[in-house]
Amino acid sequence: MDVLTKKVIFIDRDGTIGGGDQVDYPGQFQLFPQVKESISKLKQAGKFICAFTNQPGISRGEAQKEDFLNELSLFGFNEVYICPHQHGEGCNCRKPSAGMLHQAAKELNLDLTKCIVIGDRWTDMMAAQEAGCIKILVKTGSGKNDLVKYENNEYYGKWLEVSLDYIAEDFNDAVTWILK
Repeated sequence: MDVLTKKVIFIDRDGTIGGGDQVDYPGQFQLFPQVKESISKLKQAGKFICAFTNQPGISRGEAQKEDFLNELSLFGFNEVYICPHQHGEGCNCRKPSAGMLHQAAKELNLDLTKCIVIGDRWTDMMAAQEAGCIKILVKTGSGKNDLVKYENNEYYGKWLEVSLDYIAEDFNDAVTWILK
């Protein structure tokens, strides 16, 4: 399969497809209603879907990377990209850096300008902006609060450079928009 010809969709985990604005570890994490069906719709439409998520609990020894990989694979993701580092460790993979997106582009031979990022945090949107991806912010998780901060000019510098392509009520709304 030549992934370059596919529209790859990168999806954040916590607050986007389930959980809340805090991390729920595998075994505790619950998907939002109809998310599994929406993931299936994307795959039936020939979309290649990747999870990309910050999970600093891995580096703190609170969770295992394999548990996240297994969970996200069971949800239907084709590939999973995880930053296990804590804020301030200086890695290039932790969002708002686009490191995970660039890694995927290299591994999967992608044109990131044809890819979509769906997330609930402004850090997701920052990574997407840096990589040149289409940006969809969902209002679940931290999305509603992050959107208010942006609209009230509480962000500064590069944070203000983000221009959203779509604001979705939830993941299912984002999928509907993509498939239109």
